[in-house]
Amino acid sequence: MEAINDFVSAINGVVWGPVMLVLLFGTHVFLTFRTRFIQRHTFKAIKLSVTPDDEAEGDVSGFGALATALAATIGTGNIVGVATAVALGGPGAIFWCWLTGLFGIATKYGEALLAIKYRVKDKTGSMIGGPMYALERGLGQKWLGVLFALFAGIACFGIGNMTQANSISTMVQDNFGLPTWITGILLTVATALVILGGVKSIAKVCEKLVPLMAGLYILGCLIIIIINGPYVGAALKTIIGNAFTGSAAGGGFVGATVMMAIRFGIARGLFTNESGLGSAPIADAAAMSRNPVRQALIAMSGVFWDTIIVCALTGLVLVTSILKNPEGMAELNGGALTTAAFNHIPVVGPIVLTIGLITFAWSTVLGWSYYGERSWVYLVGTKAVIPFRIAWVLVVFVGSITALDLVWNIADTLNAMMAFPNLIALLGLSSVIVSETKKYLWDDNMEGWSTDEIPTVNR
Repeated sequence: MEAINDFVSAINGVVWGPVMLVLLFGTHVFLTFRTRFIQRHTFKAIKLSVTPDDEAEGDVSGFGALATALAATIGTGNIVGVATAVALGGPGAIFWCWLTGLFGIATKYGEALLAIKYRVKDKTGSMIGGPMYALERGLGQKWLGVLFALFAGIACFGIGNMTQANSISTMVQDNFGLPTWITGILLTVATALVILGGVKSIAKVCEKLVPLMAGLYILGCLIIIIINGPYVGAALKTIIGNAFTGSAAGGGFVGATVMMAIRFGIARGLFTNESGLGSAPIADAAAMSRNPVRQALIAMSGVFWDTIIVCALTGLVLVTSILKNPEGMAELNGGALTTAAFNHIPVVGPIVLTIGLITFAWSTVLGWSYYGERSWVYLVGTKAVIPFRIAWVLVVFVGSITALDLVWNIADTLNAMMAFPNLIALLGLSSVIVSETKKYLWDDNMEGWSTDEIPTVNR
């Protein structure tokens, strides 16, 4: 088993290596220019996200789809992942993480646009879409759609289920002394009550959970930043300066080159917002939206909250805390570094962090359940829905009581493999992204109705 795990880890290192980082970041930059810096419409996107479009076709509101996507995206990577980037790449990694999110907005926009443009109805009347349908209906490459759905359908059980459930049960045991099997039962029941109701039930819970969990975490970050107020200016100077000069060992920071800052910053930025992986568009396809551009704008606002706000605040909390207490923060990594930073808020700080990590992880379980379900519907039809949901809740319990590094590595590898066919769809259909954007946004016709007929497929 150890030999198999080492082999999969080696493959994982390749698929998440420099080639993947260049492809993803390159796509971000390419689509940014192709869409004439769609990022300039971010505030319009935020306004649209809270403006219902009830007359349009779809299963959930635009905000419900956004909340579902954010539930799957905002996770432990926003907390522990950013801390790992700082520990390995120095404070300059925060700048590159933030910059990746800024450019990633364009990719998220393009993914969601294609998801709405090429979505279909299954035989029950539910909306389904995502990269697999863009590849099949847009590029005429169904085999790539099948590959994407297969990668997503398997990866979801690891990266979106077992690993998240295990992190929750372990955290609860460490902080509250509750046995993992009890947490597993509670988590399994809670998950079943939500996902057995389908996307409408998932979206309804996420609409309430995501703002609450993100708001609580952001409030905690702001309190720490205020406490560390005298160090904020120095932290910003350190983050920006080290992004281009690297950081020397000392003062609570490890030594890191510019390339290390770029590598770990971009890698964490890509991992936290999932732009380019093709997962979030599956949720966007279910949204009530009168045209592809409207939901695409709403979807891209998710990257703004996920990376531009949450990750940036986490980074600022970490760097100010290190500058304030270099000796106490030295040699800490990942979760330990974040925990030490939140200890600046007496009593309440650790509780806020623990609740944040638990809710972030559970929301990921909910969001990824829908991604996996829609992937299997694409592969074998609607007959997969009930068996998938039953399997999903059972795996939640298994993950709660079992930690398998092999499962994590396989899921992480397949998660990266999802990106390749998705990037082919984005690049191959970039002219469609541009033409739809021109039709509804550049020509100021956001209130117009799409004339595309949504077909029904026998799935």
